[in-house]
Amino acid sequence: MTTLIPILGDQLSMSLSSLRDADPATSSLLMVEVIEEATYVVHHKRKIAYIFSAMRHHADALRDAGWRVDYVPLDDSNNSGSFTGEVARAIARHAPDRIVVTAAGEWRVAAMIDSWETLFGIPVDVRPDTRFIATLDEFAAWAKGRKQWRMEYFYRDMRRKTGLLMDGDKPVGGDWNFDSENRKAAPRDPAMPRPLSFAPDAITREVLALVADRFTDHPGSLDGFDFAVTRADALAQQAHFLAHALPRFGDYQDAMLSGEPFLWHSLLSPYINSGLLGPLELAQAVEARFHDGDVPINAAEGFIRQIIGWREYVRGIYWHEGPDYATRNFLNATRPLPDFYWTGDTDMHCLSQAIGQTLDFAYAHHIHRLMITGNFAMLIGVDPAEVHRWYLAVYADAYEWVELPNTLGMSQFGDGGLLASKPYAASGAYINRMSDYCGRCRYDVKQRTGPDACPFNALYWDFLARNAEKLAGNQRLAMPYRNWAKMTPQGQAELRASAASFLDRLDGAQVER
Repeated sequence: MTTLIPILGDQLSMSLSSLRDADPATSSLLMVEVIEEATYVVHHKRKIAYIFSAMRHHADALRDAGWRVDYVPLDDSNNSGSFTGEVARAIARHAPDRIVVTAAGEWRVAAMIDSWETLFGIPVDVRPDTRFIATLDEFAAWAKGRKQWRMEYFYRDMRRKTGLLMDGDKPVGGDWNFDSENRKAAPRDPAMPRPLSFAPDAITREVLALVADRFTDHPGSLDGFDFAVTRADALAQQAHFLAHALPRFGDYQDAMLSGEPFLWHSLLSPYINSGLLGPLELAQAVEARFHDGDVPINAAEGFIRQIIGWREYVRGIYWHEGPDYATRNFLNATRPLPDFYWTGDTDMHCLSQAIGQTLDFAYAHHIHRLMITGNFAMLIGVDPAEVHRWYLAVYADAYEWVELPNTLGMSQFGDGGLLASKPYAASGAYINRMSDYCGRCRYDVKQRTGPDACPFNALYWDFLARNAEKLAGNQRLAMPYRNWAKMTPQGQAELRASAASFLDRLDGAQVER
């Protein structure tokens, strides 16, 4: 029996379920670069280059391991432009008796795969993606009957299942979560670690030229491209993080500094989400560093929680809720995404920093995404679907299953609290506490109203006021609503007028472009 095994661009792992019992002598592995996948949103040039180069390198690794790989590059003159079209051409070339494929990570790709058996008239065996810790059935069983879904409780189950940072049935250190210790503002440390940089080889240089030529209208820069594009290099970046940045990752994971896009973060998420690194093996390596006495518990636990907690949790929500999730808009937000999200051209220093590094590196850490770009978009009332498409486009680690719940649910509160217990809204005071941005901004973070006041201040109160009918009953917002009620009517009116004035200027700038 001959088998065709398609491998998707985020399945760059030797341990795929579709390869588990395959015979290299009778199997053809299909990998394709198609314009349909590169353009369903305007992906960052750096993201496209990373994925294509990593795919080409992985194809070579598969060949070295004894597999026969049928690889279709984007510039193949016969490339049909769609994944299904390339499967059809591969069937004509190889005449397989069946197709075996590891389940896709996104709804639209899963629907495409589901059509193949009828379309091609041969059996299609879709196997679960075993690279995740929780199966989709396990998440559904966990969620069933719960009035509220909270990551913290799901995360505890993942700790029990994996045994990570466990002492029998108790958490190591006596607590499940050390997040309260992970909110320090970062110093300007000359010894701050720098991530490794990988010079493009011949394969990557060829991809960079292709992307520069074919995706000129896509956002971002290719200058200084230095991603790891092989498993060996991704493992080198992992080892570098574990040795040099992880010990202080916990303390400063929420911190931001002007001109410092990386700080003590790992930069490993693109490699995890595309398959070059295994999430469980990474979490186990972090745990080993803790047990060896190399890193404190708050750093180890905080990082492991991101991997086996949030990452697994948002995947469960994505598949449990289905395609309808992408249309949710609990706060009825309708404003368009400001143009400066695509240029970084704004006089708000925090936004110019977060957006600027996004366009330069296809990267920003979770607080940039949640509390700068996400917070601002939510405060001004941007349609969450537009915010979602922007995040999906501009970040190298963004695949819809992980990006959409984080953006629409966590960042924009578009699901009304299914994922997050409250909207993550904040004024300039939070940004000032966690960064040095405000001291370098033309706006005054201490002023609430007026043309020189930090826009986040008035926008924060205006957000609470205009959404009071939906949010005032949220217990986690009880204090800010009490503070709003204590203000004089004149004070409330001044804040809302200042917010309206800023939004009028923003709308005017949009029209002028």
